[in-house]
Amino acid sequence: MDDLKYWVAFSRIPLLGTARFQLLEGYFPSLRDAWQASAHDLKAAGLDSKTVTTVQARRGKIEPDEELSRLESAGVSALTWRDSGYPARLKEIPDPPPVLYVRGSLTSEDERSIAVVGTRKATAYGREAVSTLTADLASRRITIVSGLARGIDTEAHRTALEAGGRTIAVLAHGLDSVYPPENSNLARQITETGALISEHALGMRPNPHYFPRRTRLMSGISLGTLAVEAGPGSGAFWTVRHALEQNREVFCVPGSIFSPASLGTN
Repeated sequence: MDDLKYWVAFSRIPLLGTARFQLLEGYFPSLRDAWQASAHDLKAAGLDSKTVTTVQARRGKIEPDEELSRLESAGVSALTWRDSGYPARLKEIPDPPPVLYVRGSLTSEDERSIAVVGTRKATAYGREAVSTLTADLASRRITIVSGLARGIDTEAHRTALEAGGRTIAVLAHGLDSVYPPENSNLARQITETGALISEHALGMRPNPHYFPRRTRLMSGISLGTLAVEAGPGSGAFWTVRHALEQNREVFCVPGSIFSPASLGTN
């Protein structure tokens, strides 16, 4: 795709999300034309003044060809929502990322996937439940999607790998880093048979605001979401909320009525 470097370049500019990418695509013949457009033409495309100012300020600091070179050096590929390899189910959600960054590989098998989410402070019961359920799913060639976080996420990824299955980790930062850092080796293992994916360009560091947003990708790429131990305000709860809004299946593992970790799932 000749325009790929301009998609990647635009993805590095704050304020340019789904709606504004659609405005640019709808007005300009190509993203290359949008990248070279004047402030007048950007406003004519529908961008507000603040966004136009931001685009003009950032364009001079971004070299599209260098962005592709950085991706190649990092072993990361970029898929736009116009690419055939972009996950079909993800295109269906209200706000799919215009550019999806991938380290590893996405395959047609991943159309059969389940997001497995839960608390970072998993109990022994939660760990046993997620390992049992994830092993069964992975053995039936269901791809396991999770967020590489401590606790339930880590257990889900690790169990899927041990069962010889595929797993995808959705990250809330650029793919040139791993958070939490103790999961660096696990991330490497995931890329060998599955993938790390993110909507964030290289160099983007973990930010508290990014974590709730990335949960929509976890539920959006999956047939359904399995919640194992989740508090009412947890990230897992956000994933469930997105799954319901996206009209996806939700499965919750019940727990003890006395366990704070099971308040959300119960």
